[in-house]
Amino acid sequence: MRFTNPVLSGFYPDPSVCRVGGDFYLVTSSFEYFPGVPIFHSTDMVNWRQLGHCLTRENQLPLHGSPSSRGIFAPTIRYNNGRFYMITTNVTVFKNFYVWADSPEGPWSDPVWLDEWPGIDPSLMFDEDGKVYITGTSVPFSSEPLGIYQSELDIESGRLIGKRKFIWQGTGGSFPEGPHLYRIGDWYYLIIAEGGTEYGHMVTAARSKAPFGPFESCPHNPILTQRSTDSPIQATGHAELVQISEREWWAVFLGIRPVGYPAAHHLGRETFGAPVTWTEDGWPIIGHNGRAAVELDAPALPPSGQIEWREQDDFNEPELALYWNFLRNPGAESWSLAERPGWLTLHGSAHALDDTQSPAFVGRRQQHFQAKWSTLLEFQPQHDGEEAGLTVLMNERYHYEIALTRLEGTKQVILRRRIGSLWKIEQAAAYNDAQIELSIEADAAQYTFAFSAPGGQPHVLGTGECAMLSKEVAGGFTGVYTGLYATGNGKNSTVPAYFDWFKYEVKA
Repeated sequence: MRFTNPVLSGFYPDPSVCRVGGDFYLVTSSFEYFPGVPIFHSTDMVNWRQLGHCLTRENQLPLHGSPSSRGIFAPTIRYNNGRFYMITTNVTVFKNFYVWADSPEGPWSDPVWLDEWPGIDPSLMFDEDGKVYITGTSVPFSSEPLGIYQSELDIESGRLIGKRKFIWQGTGGSFPEGPHLYRIGDWYYLIIAEGGTEYGHMVTAARSKAPFGPFESCPHNPILTQRSTDSPIQATGHAELVQISEREWWAVFLGIRPVGYPAAHHLGRETFGAPVTWTEDGWPIIGHNGRAAVELDAPALPPSGQIEWREQDDFNEPELALYWNFLRNPGAESWSLAERPGWLTLHGSAHALDDTQSPAFVGRRQQHFQAKWSTLLEFQPQHDGEEAGLTVLMNERYHYEIALTRLEGTKQVILRRRIGSLWKIEQAAAYNDAQIELSIEADAAQYTFAFSAPGGQPHVLGTGECAMLSKEVAGGFTGVYTGLYATGNGKNSTVPAYFDWFKYEVKA
């Protein structure tokens, strides 16, 4: 069977995977979005079904006031003696921690904070003799040598056993990070990322007969990179190896899919997969001679079955679907599925999409270059500045929205752009009905914004370039979200916004 990369499209970076019998579990970074650390299940390493999130409570994931691209960096998932562990860094508070669960669906424990462990990108390795090792990076912006550090860990208390030791500097690439330590036969293999999570990204390997080294560098490094190629996949790195059968190994890793010229990517860093081969001298190589491919043969594993795409959400369930997220920790009063059954209710606060607080926002990742998102909104703004609508958002400084609002005493539908320090209502039209359908249609180059009366003929209000929401322009480590929002723009809105449904149509 052939499959097409990525295996998780859209903003799903820094994948980590573990195997439990014939089942595979994968987690990715989530940065400032809540709940945090989505967790997926598969039996074939290609089709992944989301089971939930590892971090669903504010005490697990404090994000108040977090700038974009802070929050959760690079989680690692492991399984040992009937228990799952997820370890990560919350860069908003700059602390490392882990949580554990007996089932991947949760509930996951309160955090075990690692007060003795600095740096980012922590990873766990449970050795055959019962010892547990924590591996991570040097402390950012400090005077200590750049590279990979390690210690033995008491997994019950979170306390270090012995000193934190410098074990490998990498091959000389910038930002040695994302380490994972594996015990394979008589060797300890160390897999890390170097080159920065951009176009120079790469995966490198080292090995030793002892967990603390000395580590020898793989003579075939980098074992994965797309740098200086014209591949449609770029910036591959941050890989995780997993043994999928007695003789086969596989890797998951992040990459990007730039479009246009000059090239830019706005979907974010995505999760890709590729086979791992072993050289005669015992070194892993990811993909075809260290290169990732768009199309390749799937592993010879029991199929998970194609994951069904949910095109429309009618908000009829008691809880939000797992693909929805909030920006930072949401206020309990900002949203409801019960207040008006069959509708998502948002109560706009003083916070808007430009803020680093938590606006009334419910969004999901843009996962396709060609797609259309639409919703039916019922909203009767009573005061100037009260607003609700549909957005495509990269971060608080880069987003577009089409919304119903009140300006200078008149109810209007508007198209607004926020590009860095530039802010403009691009188009506006009078609109008096209580209900309105809003839509955003995307191709690889631009978004098209339209509105209509329910069931009526759409009126195009304007367009916006996708590149303005790309990493190359907007910066950061995330990808574009599309979502529903409400705000009073500096004041609490006096009326709620009701959304009857949200549709995500994938276009050919």
